Amino acid sequence: MDEDLTVALRLQEEWDARAAKRAARETLSLVDPSWELLDPNPNLQGLFVQFNDCFFWGRLGAVEVKWSPRMTLCAGICSYEGRGGMCSIRISEPLLKFRPRKDLVETLLHEMIHAYLFITNNDKDREGHGPEFCKHMHRINRLTGANITVHHTFHSEVEEYRRHWWRCNGPCQHKQPYYGYVKRATNRAPSAHDSWWAEHQKACGGTYIKIKEPENYSKKGKGKTKQPVSTVENKGTFTHTLLSFL
Repeated sequence: MDEDLTVALRLQEEWDARAAKRAARETLSLVDPSWELLDPNPNLQGLFVQFNDCFFWGRLGAVEVKWSPRMTLCAGICSYEGRGGMCSIRISEPLLKFRPRKDLVETLLHEMIHAYLFITNNDKDREGHGPEFCKHMHRINRLTGANITVHHTFHSEVEEYRRHWWRCNGPCQHKQPYYGYVKRATNRAPSAHDSWWAEHQKACGGTYIKIKEPENYSKKGKGKTKQPVSTVENKGTFTHTLLSFL
């Protein structure tokens, strides 16, 4: 009898502990600091499903969400291909792996608002952050304690990946704010493919010379033939990026 009572008490204690943990999870703000210990490496798909049910009335079931292992210049991106097309969210693994859990939560929610506006054909503001976006942003912030914003500034993480540097040898090397520098995460030299190139050629006319790259980068590239890069413009596709830099 005593043994049965001991077992029963132990089971009750375990049950009470689980119930307390569940209650804590349900009452915590989405960005409460304790989440960093309770769930420091959340499952992206799991968060998406949870947020879709709680904040978007289950309307985002057909939206694709994935980590992007190579996206280094923006924290999040949401793409939508026309009416009735595919809506896709990409979250930057390289940038957000350095950040607290709350930054992932707020970035994902930001992109989910864009997805919701896209698929409900309520994306009237083509700049992406008009009244409709702000309405949902403020609604979710009030409900969750999050601080979703129009823009996130992960400057230190972005800078960490910008290891290919060029500098112009013309007059612009003496002018603010860039002093002739162009820094990128990929080995893509400044060229006519850049929107600002024609203006630079007219105002400065200098030549960009590479001055810095990742250690041993040139050795790794030996023996490989680079394929030409082609760009295709799809006029039926609208893409929103949460954060981008030249």
